[in-house]
Amino acid sequence: MKLLFFYTFGALFKIHPAFIMNFERRQLTDEQLIDLYKRLLKPRLIEEKMLILIRQGKVSKWFSGIGQEAISVGITAVLEPDEYILPMHRNLGVFTGRNIPLHRLFSQWQGKANGFTKGRDRSFHFGTQEYKIIGMISHLGPQLGVADGIALANKLKKNGKVTAVFTGEGATSEGDFHEALNIASVWDLPVIFVIENNGYGLSTPTNEQYRCENLADKGIGYGMESHIIDGNNILEVYEELSEIVASMRTNPRPVLIEFKTFRMRGHEEASGTKYVPKELMDLWAEKDPIETYKRYLIKQSIISESQDQTWREEIKKEIDEHWLMANTEPEIVPTYEGELNDVYKPYDFEEVNPSSAETENIRLIDAISQGLKQSLQRHPELVIMGQDIAEYGGAFKITDGFVKEFGKHRIINTPICESAVVSAGMGLSINGYKAIVEMQFADFVSTGFNPIVNYLAKVHYRWQEKADVVVRMPCGGGTQAGPFHSQTNEAWFTKTPGLKVVYPAFPYDAKGLLATAINDPNPVLFFEHKLLYRSIYQEVPKDYYTLPFGQAALLREGKDITVIAFGASVHWAMETLDKYPDISADLIDLRTLQPLDKETIYASVKKTNKAIILQEDTLFGGIASDICSMIMEDCFEYLDGPVKRVASLDSPIPFTKALEDQFLPRERFEEALLKLIKY
Repeated sequence: MKLLFFYTFGALFKIHPAFIMNFERRQLTDEQLIDLYKRLLKPRLIEEKMLILIRQGKVSKWFSGIGQEAISVGITAVLEPDEYILPMHRNLGVFTGRNIPLHRLFSQWQGKANGFTKGRDRSFHFGTQEYKIIGMISHLGPQLGVADGIALANKLKKNGKVTAVFTGEGATSEGDFHEALNIASVWDLPVIFVIENNGYGLSTPTNEQYRCENLADKGIGYGMESHIIDGNNILEVYEELSEIVASMRTNPRPVLIEFKTFRMRGHEEASGTKYVPKELMDLWAEKDPIETYKRYLIKQSIISESQDQTWREEIKKEIDEHWLMANTEPEIVPTYEGELNDVYKPYDFEEVNPSSAETENIRLIDAISQGLKQSLQRHPELVIMGQDIAEYGGAFKITDGFVKEFGKHRIINTPICESAVVSAGMGLSINGYKAIVEMQFADFVSTGFNPIVNYLAKVHYRWQEKADVVVRMPCGGGTQAGPFHSQTNEAWFTKTPGLKVVYPAFPYDAKGLLATAINDPNPVLFFEHKLLYRSIYQEVPKDYYTLPFGQAALLREGKDITVIAFGASVHWAMETLDKYPDISADLIDLRTLQPLDKETIYASVKKTNKAIILQEDTLFGGIASDICSMIMEDCFEYLDGPVKRVASLDSPIPFTKALEDQFLPRERFEEALLKLIKY
């Protein structure tokens, strides 16, 4: 085939194949050819309707896929109905190809209750287990890692299923893209990475986005099979995909496919297409996937103009009827209860008591390891992922010996790519598994921050999907590990609705709360203080047991003052109180920060009339500030003095012992406690 070239923005560009479409039916029957045409036609006619409605002000926003329909339609036609597809906002053909009733799609776009997000998210930002479609978030990249997790679950089930995930050429520059490809390649996951290369990321042309000749070349660097397919030729898409998918089902592996196509409308309708050279638009208009395929079918006497007109009228009638259904649906009436009740998936805590009274005196680190092992025995669908956690046993040896008992298919070493691993945990959850992701250090969670706070935290609120993921967070100072291995960053997550945050100070609590975290279908950040790992011992039941979230522990009872702490600060508070036996104090170990036990805090403050909050995190913006505000708002009339916060310095945590000792709040707590007692 000859290649066409054009100039734009001062650069020379190459258009993939010649603009004469070559359709090869191979072994396809007339019925199959017609079915593919109807599948193409439906999303195009819906889009044409939406473009009219948006001009009339009846639709607020629209991301058009006109010109790209063959990709969505072809992939959906090839995959089985129970194989997951992760589309983007230009892949209407995926949703129509899975036969979602149009009125439900229209309700979704109009923010009605019969949509998929109860008016909480727009367009295609949703998923549906019923149709095995998992929608995107605006950050784009995380869904690639989610596809990895779904495919990992399929591989563990040995069910021969394939997962397809879409991205645009712009998002291939994101770190999540590279992390997801690397994981899929290393783990031989049956994922089709679909790149719709439509020439522009919003208005930025491809020559300003990457330097490789073809995006398919990026797969080569990850040892991945790659293909380039004409994304406007429905028969090429369908036939090539059919062969690839059939091969992947018998030989599970990732495949990267770059579809050369073009976006004939703006990034969204408001942006327009003025930045696109007219010659380029005209060239791609000649390759319209529907009109060119229609001409082929007519030329081959497979369909007629009259048949085509009949089908169009039938589809338009269906569209109009379903649009009327969506528009007669009442608007959502908001309620506080309705919104707040959907932030977390409902979970009925199951109290499990030890089956025997036998205990053993063990360290915090032993309790966590024991809790993990017993949960793995109890939940055959539980998978742990993290760096060096398999044969090596993890940085702190918590999973030492686990591979021998549970196998490498459940204790999985990961590459250093926290974002994609967290996303993969989400994918495992979607596909029926439980996931634990170990951060080697809590500090490193920053590179996995996006999928935690924007995907895991929001997924149930958005479309009622669980995020059955526990993120383990070895944290804290006192070990002279410096600014990147010593942070206690719980406030990053207590701020985010949809996450649960657990922070035990004792072995007994750590084991029981970890079991609950694993049972809970909501995302849990489980903080484990490194300084306490091998320094704190306690009698702990040998058997499996659970402890409830949202119940603080009253470690000491008194009448003079309420001391509130969690993690290592609990032990610092105990040491200080031991020095002053005349101080009669309630000492509250919060144990969980989200949910927070307000009742225990308030009852104590109303009794003692004074409160001091000790946290290891830096002062400004920490959870102590919120607890302080809550006490001031709800217990003000009971107070005999100001509520005092004591925390680390508002600086990064230093390395040298003298500097770290000054940074941490141990000594300042004693001074503040004595001052408040005398107030």
